[in-house]
Amino acid sequence: MSRPHVVIVGAGFAGYRAARTLARLTRDRADVTLLNPTDYFLYLPLLPQVAAGILEARRVTVSLPGTLHGVRMVLGEADHVDLDGRTVHYSDPEGGIGTLAYDRLVLCVGSVNKLLPVPGVAEHAHGFRGLPEALYLRDHVTRQVELAAGEDDPKACAARCTFVVVGAGYTGTEVAAQMQMLTDRLARRHPLCAGLRPRWILLDVAPRVLPEMDERLSRTADRVLRARGVDVRMGTSVKEATHDGVLLTDGEFVASRTLVWCVGVRPDPLVEAVGQPLERGRLIVDPYLQVPGRPEVFSCGDAAAVPDLEKPGSFTPMTAQHAWRQGRVAGENVAASLGLGRRRRPYRHRDLGFAVDLGGIQAAANPFGIPLSGPAAGAVTRGYHLAALPGNRVRVAADWLLDAVLPRQGVQLGLVRSWSVPLDTASPELARVPGGHERAGEPERPDGPERAGAAEAAAGAGQAEAAEQDAGRGDHPAPGPVKRTDAPDHPAPGPVKRTDAPDHPAPGPVKRTDPPDPAAE
Repeated sequence: MSRPHVVIVGAGFAGYRAARTLARLTRDRADVTLLNPTDYFLYLPLLPQVAAGILEARRVTVSLPGTLHGVRMVLGEADHVDLDGRTVHYSDPEGGIGTLAYDRLVLCVGSVNKLLPVPGVAEHAHGFRGLPEALYLRDHVTRQVELAAGEDDPKACAARCTFVVVGAGYTGTEVAAQMQMLTDRLARRHPLCAGLRPRWILLDVAPRVLPEMDERLSRTADRVLRARGVDVRMGTSVKEATHDGVLLTDGEFVASRTLVWCVGVRPDPLVEAVGQPLERGRLIVDPYLQVPGRPEVFSCGDAAAVPDLEKPGSFTPMTAQHAWRQGRVAGENVAASLGLGRRRRPYRHRDLGFAVDLGGIQAAANPFGIPLSGPAAGAVTRGYHLAALPGNRVRVAADWLLDAVLPRQGVQLGLVRSWSVPLDTASPELARVPGGHERAGEPERPDGPERAGAAEAAAGAGQAEAAEQDAGRGDHPAPGPVKRTDAPDHPAPGPVKRTDAPDHPAPGPVKRTDPPDPAAE
């Protein structure tokens, strides 16, 4: 008798934990296949430290083949799920097409950048959801400071050293805090004209920083940011993003070459094509993480609307903590449905607290509801990350130690170009390459020239609910429309086909009529 086949789509927090749990419970009594565009699990909470040059990129990536023993990994992106035929159709990194049949399916496709109808954002901003975007932002910010140091015009120097982050949630706050420290260090090595200092502006329509967290943590983060010189502006957003800067909703125009988009996330558009009931783009599941009417299909993480049994009538928020815990429950319930584990159980949770790393020894944390700040919060935050990391703990700790005793390296690697990390993408974990395959059903989208270091322009209305944030704008003209692909770093030709339909209509890329700045890159 053949063994049952379980297919897990996505290796984020939920998918990785589900695969690990299933491998442990089934013990070779079932075939477990994990479909993912990359061969690693990305530990997103430490991504701002990669952008700031504290951690090397591989430190926040955990090898799937190296840590998920007994799980077969398939590199590729799911293009279509046939629930009636019980198959998943996917495209591999080289454009090949494949099909996976399943007896049980676990959809953990996660989330992508949230787009809002703000003119200029799609072509001038970059997100902060994947490793390519973090590497791009580090190069771009370093480049802007170095170019500013060679400027004789104080206005041009100030524009290059002004960085705008939209969205004061988790990611946006950490990006502003970590990157402000990086640019101050860079400016000490590359003195700016007229005694200028790099300027970071953090915007959000919410009334306070970290609106989703405890007010005491919010006040701590606000105090630390302002003490470092970050210009924190609540109740303000971006009205329009342009080649030369951003127009704010209060009427002020800020000359800048960098706009970082951190206004939230939306579920991966693949779940819309599944054809099952949705809640704000998330696939509705029952407390056991099963899709109603489809007992063989499970879903968890950001792509699933999981009932919050602690708050009847609501759904659990899209956070890494929930995704990690839901992945374990999904794995246990899938095993139980195959008769290979314990009895199935509903998803319940108890908040353990939150932690926000503000750079250096500063942090804000409330483990088990106890509010902490300063070095104590910093120690708790780093201890939490080391405990939560499924791998690379020694390497991460070593990088932290080296950063504390050695000067940080401020160099451009030039691995990721502006056009290869567009904000409007269904795959932020992959950098665009030339001649790559198209994801089935993606509409073509023209790519005009983009300025390096694009920033986040967030629309007023949707930012308060943002859970995660984005970054970047490019000063390098893109070589025209490109096909969306999986591999990283080459020049790209042509438009990207997308399967996703944003929950908020985005203006979409437009052709720029202004000539690119030859000195920008």
